[in-house]
Amino acid sequence: MPELVARGPETAHQWRKELPEGVPVRLGRSPQAAGWEVPWDTLISRDHADLLWQNGLLRVTCVERARNPIYYHGQISQEFKLALGEFFQIGKTRFELTAPSLPVDDNAQSVLMEERSFRLEDLSRFEFENANHRLEVLSTMPQVMLDSRTDEDLAIALVRLLLRAMPHADTVSVVQYRDYQKGSCETPDLMRWESRSVHGSFRPSRKLILQALKTEQSRVHVWDLSDSGRSADSAEFTYMGSSLDWAFCTPVLSEACRGWVFYVSGKVGRTPDSPLPKSTEDLRGDMRFSQLVAQFVAAARQVNLLQNRTEQFKGFIDQRVVNELVGSQAGRALIPREGDITVLFCDVRGFSRRAEQQQHDLYDLLNRVSEALGVMTGGIKHFEGNIADFQGDAAVGFWGWPVALAEGPIPACRAALMIHEAFRSARGKENPLADFRVGIGIAHGRAIAGHIGTAQLAKVGVFGPVVNLCSRLEGMTKKFQAPIIIDEATAQCVRQHLDSSVARCRRLARIKPAGMETSQVICELLPPDTAEGALSNQNIADYESALDAFNEGEWNKALELLDRLPVRDRAKDFLTVHIAQNGYEPPNGWNGVVSMQSK
Repeated sequence: MPELVARGPETAHQWRKELPEGVPVRLGRSPQAAGWEVPWDTLISRDHADLLWQNGLLRVTCVERARNPIYYHGQISQEFKLALGEFFQIGKTRFELTAPSLPVDDNAQSVLMEERSFRLEDLSRFEFENANHRLEVLSTMPQVMLDSRTDEDLAIALVRLLLRAMPHADTVSVVQYRDYQKGSCETPDLMRWESRSVHGSFRPSRKLILQALKTEQSRVHVWDLSDSGRSADSAEFTYMGSSLDWAFCTPVLSEACRGWVFYVSGKVGRTPDSPLPKSTEDLRGDMRFSQLVAQFVAAARQVNLLQNRTEQFKGFIDQRVVNELVGSQAGRALIPREGDITVLFCDVRGFSRRAEQQQHDLYDLLNRVSEALGVMTGGIKHFEGNIADFQGDAAVGFWGWPVALAEGPIPACRAALMIHEAFRSARGKENPLADFRVGIGIAHGRAIAGHIGTAQLAKVGVFGPVVNLCSRLEGMTKKFQAPIIIDEATAQCVRQHLDSSVARCRRLARIKPAGMETSQVICELLPPDTAEGALSNQNIADYESALDAFNEGEWNKALELLDRLPVRDRAKDFLTVHIAQNGYEPPNGWNGVVSMQSK
């Protein structure tokens, strides 16, 4: 039976399923009826298309309630019929109709006459036959690489290129065993092949492929069918259905082509005047050309992999850091170093409530949270910060590595104000962020930043007490109903280096965070007084006067001053509630420090 292969934007986003004859199948993100799920693509509706394999064609019908179109031959199509080798696309996922995957034979039942390995330096001494033709074929490689959008496209193009360049070859295949080092290789992850004369089943030797991959050398087998007492049709070594009796396998040695090999097979000449090869010596030119193509593919894909990684770095790390990471001193740049680091912890408010409300439409919720995380990371990156981590609906950014910033924590404060304003301005509008709020903590101090983790799992991040303090400050935004809370070190920099037309700050309280022994003066970072709904400079002065009275134990005076503040200033409620909980009298030994309790 033919198979439908689904391939999404990530390597892990794929499956291969056999199509039953005459049995309808529902395709969707999470089909209500029995069907095939494509859970990774949010552009695919829960029920998106009906499939029916019948009379050698696959009929695809778009479900009426599907939100996004199906593209076939580049056009939107409601219903069409697909032949083998064709494909259609929904959202970010491509669906290809292919012939069934074929098992690969482990057992060499034929009589093995010759088995050799060839290193790169061995083959480099051999001269090419028909060098002009091979050079002409090789000149098409750049265009082949450019035109191949997927691994399957590239594999098919390489098979045809190798077949053109190797007159001795009858059958050429590109095979991939991604996890060959684990030893559990039942079915190849990728296999594309073509033949000059053979039709039917093709079975490359898994033994030969794994030998080539593990030794990282080209390897050749020549076997004899005529003396084995068995017919060509019963041969099980490399091929079933023909009299192929030699094969060589060339590994593509690159991280970007893990588990890839070129597998070439053909026939030994039986007569003196036969143009076919008579031994492995006659195959050396083909093996050298195969190895040359493998080197070209490995290098080109490795460069592309590095470029992709650089682009991914840019999504999390400031461009200056990326330049160091991909430069000649990349190893040294990643070494953890101690320095003055600013950490920003940003968390979405209202996520738990919304998650409960949208438990039956989690993909929509995921999209909204992704939008929120995008705002957070956008603010951090805009002010040249690095993304250290994502924790559910929260993002952690940091500044000061690998190059110290002259402004210290100021860029983090600017980022926090930008993020807060984006969420504030979305309220009351048709916006994915409309019913989300944000809490942000910022702390500045000594920490270690760089390559942190274990040999199995590592990341670029930051480590030290300042990280824990920052997390505590973000948590306090709930207690004080203050969107942005900063430590005293950051507040001092704001007062010295930021004009009040950009940002202001006020002391909130002296706090001993839960789980910590040292008390901290915490402050609120505020927008300028010209911002919509902002507190006035007089409001800030009244609050800080109330806080001074609170710290000195003059609680009646503190309450009088707090009463002057507008109702919208929710931070004053923290002091008011604390006074009330203590019976309006400072406890014995009062020193102005409020000890926070863990949740």
